[in-house]
Formats: sequence, C-alpha cells, structure tokens
Amino acid sequence: MWVFKLAVAALVMSILNVHIYQAVTISIQRTEASHFCSISDDQRRADCHGQHLDHVPKENLPVSLQELDLSHNSLQRIHNTDFSHLPRLTVLTLEYNNISVIEDKAFAFNPLLENLNIFNNSLMVVPNKALANLARLRKLDMSNNFFSEVALGEVFSTFTSLQELSVGGPFVKELKKSNLIALRNISLFKFAFKSGSSLLKYEPGSFGFVKTKNMWFDIAIDNIPHELHTMLSDLANKSFYALRFRNLFEFVYYTGDYDIFQGLRNIGAQQLIFHRGKFNENLLRMALINIQQSPIKALGLLYIDFARSPTFVDSGAGSSVTDLALDLLVLSDISNPDILRFDWRFTWFNKVRRLTVKNVNFNFVPCDAWLSMDSMELLDVSQNQLQDGYLINRRCDYAGTMPVLHTFNVSNNKLTSLSGFAAFAGEFKRLQVLDVSYNKLQTVDDGVCNWKQNISKLIANHNALEVTSLRCLPTTVQYLDLSFCNLDQLDVNYFRQAANLRELLLNGNRIKFIPSGWKNPNLQSLFLDGNSFGLLSMNSFKDMPSLLTLRAGNNPYHCTCDLYTFIQKTTSNRRVNITDWPKNYKCYYPEHLLNTMAADFFPGHVACDIRLVILISVVTTAVVVIAIMAMCYLFDVPWYTKATFQIIRAKYRAHKEGARPEKDYSYHAFISYSHSDADWVNHQLLPCLESTKPPYRVCIHERDFTPGKWIIDNIIENIENSLKVIVILSQHFVDSEWCNYELYFAQQRAIGKTFSDVILVVKEPIDPNSLPSKYCKLKKMLNTKTYLEWPQQPKQQVFFWAQLKSVLGRPSLPQHTPPPGSTRGSTGSVWSVSELAQL
Repeated sequence: MWVFKLAVAALVMSILNVHIYQAVTISIQRTEASHFCSISDDQRRADCHGQHLDHVPKENLPVSLQELDLSHNSLQRIHNTDFSHLPRLTVLTLEYNNISVIEDKAFAFNPLLENLNIFNNSLMVVPNKALANLARLRKLDMSNNFFSEVALGEVFSTFTSLQELSVGGPFVKELKKSNLIALRNISLFKFAFKSGSSLLKYEPGSFGFVKTKNMWFDIAIDNIPHELHTMLSDLANKSFYALRFRNLFEFVYYTGDYDIFQGLRNIGAQQLIFHRGKFNENLLRMALINIQQSPIKALGLLYIDFARSPTFVDSGAGSSVTDLALDLLVLSDISNPDILRFDWRFTWFNKVRRLTVKNVNFNFVPCDAWLSMDSMELLDVSQNQLQDGYLINRRCDYAGTMPVLHTFNVSNNKLTSLSGFAAFAGEFKRLQVLDVSYNKLQTVDDGVCNWKQNISKLIANHNALEVTSLRCLPTTVQYLDLSFCNLDQLDVNYFRQAANLRELLLNGNRIKFIPSGWKNPNLQSLFLDGNSFGLLSMNSFKDMPSLLTLRAGNNPYHCTCDLYTFIQKTTSNRRVNITDWPKNYKCYYPEHLLNTMAADFFPGHVACDIRLVILISVVTTAVVVIAIMAMCYLFDVPWYTKATFQIIRAKYRAHKEGARPEKDYSYHAFISYSHSDADWVNHQLLPCLESTKPPYRVCIHERDFTPGKWIIDNIIENIENSLKVIVILSQHFVDSEWCNYELYFAQQRAIGKTFSDVILVVKEPIDPNSLPSKYCKLKKMLNTKTYLEWPQQPKQQVFFWAQLKSVLGRPSLPQHTPPPGSTRGSTGSVWSVSELAQL
C-alpha cells in the first residue's frame, strides 16, 4: 500500500515540476518580450502592443513619453507606480488585456491624460477613484468589461472636456438612473452603451441624463422588447445627429403586435442606423411607419438578418409605406433581397432622394420598381453581382422613369454590354454622373450609342474596353475615368468630339504611343502613368492649350533629346505641373541607361539643340567645301579634270571611229613648244635633227597635224605615235594653255612605262619654285631628273646637240608612212596650236 502512495506522490511531484518549469519559462519569455517596445526617435511614442507582457515595462519607458500602447498583452493589474514616471502622458491604450484591477492612484501622476482606452478587459466595477485626477479626459472607452452595473461616480461630473464615452459590457443586467446621473451636465459628442442580451431591467429616465450628439446602443431587447419604448421616451425632444442600434434583436424575431418604435416620432435625430439584428417584415414596417412621422432624414439598414413574416397580411395600399420622405436610405450587406419589396411593393422608395443598395445580391428588377422612384436623385446599386439581364428588363418601358435622377452608380457588378447599358440609362433625362467602374464592359457591336442627356462625369475604370468602345461613350463629359481598361491605343476622333473634357484619367492601360493630332482645347488634367509608351516630346500635347496637370510616370521611357527637352521646358515654365516628377520616371532605353532616373539623364546642350546642330552642320559643311575648293585651286584640280576628260573623250572618238593603235612609232620625237619659241624650233632644232643621215622623223603641230581633226585628238594621236616627247621649256611654254595640255598628255602617256620618254630642254633659265601648282610633276622632274639646258655660247651648242641625239638614240625607225593628211617640208607657214584651235 505504501508503495502505491509513494508512486502517487512521485507522480504529483513530477507534474508540479513540469508546471513550475513551464511557468518559469513563460515568465522569462515575457520578461524578455518587455524589451521589444518600439519607441519613436523623439521619445514621445511607445508601441508595446502584442508582446505578451504581464506587467508594465516602466524601466524601458522614457519620461518624455506622451503616447503609450499596451494593447493586446496579458496585463492583469495596473499598479499605482506603473505610470507615475510619465507626467506628460496624453494617450494610453490598454484594450484587449485581462485587467481586473486598477489601483486607486494608478493615474494620479498623469494629469494630462486625454485618451484612455480600457476596452475589453475584466474590470468588475468602474474605477472611479483611479479616474479622479483626469480632469482633461476627452475620450474614455471602458466598454466590454465584466461590469454587472455601470455605476458612474460623481467624479464624471468633473470631466467637462469629455467628448466620447463608452461604457457597459455583456454582463450588465440592470441600468438605474443613479448610474448615469453624473453625466447630467456633460455635453458629449458620442455616448455608447453596451449590454447585449444580458439587460433585464431598465429604470425609466436613465438615458434622460445623457446629452450627446451621437447615441449608440448595443442592447439586445430579445427578453424585454417593451423596454425599447421606455428608452425612446427618455430620448424624446432630444436632438441627435445619429441614433444607432446594434443587435436590437440578437436571437429571435419580434412577433408582437405592440408598436415598440412609436417613440421615434418624438426624437429629433437626423440619422437612424440599425446595425445587425433580426428584422422581419412586420418589425421593419413598424419602424418605417414611425420614421415617416419623425424628423429622421437618413436611414441605414446594415448587415441585418431580414425574413418574411408568416403573419404579414397584405391589405393593399393600406399596408404600404408611401410617405417615407428620406434624404438617404442605405441597404447594405443584407443576404435576403426580399427586403427591397418587403411589403410586396416598392412604394417605400417613392419619396427617397438618395438610395444605396450594396451587396444585397438581387437578380431581378421588376418594371414597377423604376416607376416607384420618381423622387430619386442618386441611385447606388454597386457591389451586387448584377448582370445585364438582372438590371435591364427588356419588357420594361423606361421612358420617363426617374425624371430627376442625377447620379447613377452601378460599379462592382458584372455588366458586359456598353451599348445595352447606354440604351437603358439613356432614358434618364437628367442623368449627369455615371459610375460603371469595376464591371466587364467591353467591345460594342455596330450599333450606335445614343445618350439623350448631358453626362458630365463618367467613371468607367477597370473594364475591358477597346479602342472601338470609345465611340459608345458620351461626348458631353467633363470628367472621364478610363484607367485600367486595357486600352492599347486611343481614338482621337472621340476626343475631338468631347470638346468639354477637362479631366481625363488613362493611367494603368497599355497605351503604346501618344497619337498625333490629339486635340482637347479645354483639357486641364491628364493622367497617363502606368502605360506602355516610351516617347514624349513637345509635340505630344501641343493641341492642349489649357493643360495644367500631367501625371505620366511609370512608363518605359526612351531617354532621348525629345524627352529631355520636354521635361526641361515643361518644368521650367511651370505652366504644366508634372505631379509625379521625378520619382516615377526611369529610362528603359537605351540599354546602358536601363533603370536610370530620367532626372539624371543629361544628353548635353549641343546634342539636343536642333538649331545649334544645324548651325554646326552648316558651318562644318561650308568649311569642308571651302577647304576642298582651296585644295582644288592650289593643286589645279579643275585643269587636270578637264584634261583627263579630253583624253577620255578623244579615246572614245578613236574607238568609235575604229582607230587602232600601231605597233611601230611613226616619229622619233614629238616636239612640244610654244608658238613664241617657233623660230628657235624651226631654225635651230629641226635642221639639226632632220639633217642627219638617216634623219630623225620629228612631229611638230604646225606641219604634221591632220587637218579637219580635233586639236586634242591630233595632240594625243601624235604623242602616242612618237617614240620620244621633247618639251621645249620656257616661260612662254609655262604661260601657254595648249602646251600645258601637251605636257599633261605626255605625262599620262608615260604612266606605266617610264619618264625617260619625256626629254626636257630648258631653253631659258626657270626657277622650279616659281612654277604654278598644276606643274607639280614638272617640278619633280626638274628637281630629280637630268634635263638639257640650251647654252647661249655657240661653242657649247655643239655639245648640246650631241647630248640631244644621244638621248634620242639612233634614227633607225622602220619606214612608215605618216598619217594621212600630214604634210612635211614646209616651214614657211608657221601656226601655233592656239591659232589652229581658231580654224
């Protein structure tokens, strides 16, 4: 037996050790977690939420702290010293802990505290003594605690600055007049009371002490439905901006006949909101009948659980709500779409000016619904998964319906036909603002979209439009949002027609280029960011003289001179404000500039100034042309060109006439000389050469040129038929144009052979440096080649003739008949080449 007891004791000890170890481990972890408070750089704010703290880490909190967040931790008790070192504290958040006790002097050293949040803790009683020193308190939330009674002490009467107060919890069973009497002289902006379904007793007059602009009740009256009339009676003749009920019936539908809402008639509330809770047909009708007799102008039914009443009796017009004059009616997040015609009619919409129906998921709109909305100025049916067939009933005649409708919102649905919707909405004659965003509108058919009214604002972002869809848009718009519509190009014809357009949003599309000829004379704001174009220039928006705001970032820009010039000029003159410059502008091309900020792109003034580029090009071209002309003049290029042309033309004529070059030479030498040197040639040179045995056959132009032939042809032919060319060089030779030709042709003949065929005879001294530039080869020959110089002394002339004959060689040419037409022997008649040219 004792063995069993010992085993049990050992087991108990081991379990205790495990628990102790776990507790110590958790404590260490929590202590370490206290060091994870995030403190701002200015030491004024500390964020310690969600760190599993079980105590206030006061050792880590600076004295200068003004805002402290300790929410979502494991605090259980607030001690008198936890915040004593924080005299500047103004905001303290303690929500979502497990605080059950706040010591009496916990906030004694925090007189500046204005915002205290102890929501969702475990307080059993209101900490009146702890709050005594907080005279500057403006916002206090201590709801959702374990209060069984909300007993606000007299200290609350001192909170003259208090604006928002939330009290209560899920265990409050009774509300007495004494609980709230301390608020009798306090004017609040918002008062919220929470009890849930635990409230079983309400003392009349309790809420009568509350003065507030916004009254929020989180009270479930499932067990005490008749107490609602008492509560509303306590609010009679009070004025509220908003009166809000949450979970009015939390678990059961009200099936009684007693009118629990009759007190609404005497309450001066502007807005009435029912948030969550169960509503059947009878209860809703009961509320609406009283609302239509009250000053309430706005009604919200949010997240309510609506159901048909099995006992509802349709007595025709008598059961309908027909006089509900509301400025705003909101039906949001209601699972049962039957609420739209809860009495099997839509007459409760007759006098509603603005109607919002969100996430009710109705799938059919009967024709009489549109006929019951004659006073509707704004209709919002967004977020309902509507398809074309749900909203548009082709059996209905929409002509004349909703005659004063100004704004129509059908965003976040599943509409697809733009032309079909245009035909439907086109019947609303005064429609000006239309929101069709977040649908599936796409390409229209060949039909024409006729908008019968002046739509001034169209919101159509997040659709699947194409460029052809633009022709179905109204042209009267002043504001047009086509962002994120998958557009890859623009229809400039549409924008020309939309002359009143002032603000255009095209961001988030796939537009590849800015079209030329885009004209919008009144456009002031243009959004083009997040597209696919890369080119911008000064011509892109030249036909938009009124443009003031441009956003065009996040595009794959080509960093070129056009972009640089556009940005520089646009940012410098400040007429157009580029709102997203420079952070959203990066280079995409050229590759070496990829992801470079466009603001860091500087191509240089010369590269981007077209006028300077033209000027430099013109000047450079002029300099090159002048240089070429100077070189041509210096080296006599025109003369050489002309001479070469003469050779080519002569050879062409020879070829055309069937001439053939001869293998044997007709002459020993061709003598090139000036007419002024003819006497010396005829009386000195010819007798010497032609008197030898056998004689030298010599060709001179005065005697041997063929009559009737071109002079150039005679020169070229006789030079080619001569073994040697003797050049009689004198100043007259240099000055003669035709002598220059003969020398040039002789030089051309020597190309490919040898310059020894050209014999230079210097008749009179000549300085080679004084020769014109066109005699460059002659200069070279005089400087590098031995030439014969005619001596003035008779004794030296014998040696000259011997040298000349030695250079010519022996006169042993085969017998050859001179060319036809050549004449010999007569020297009495002397003609110069220039004179022959005149024949």
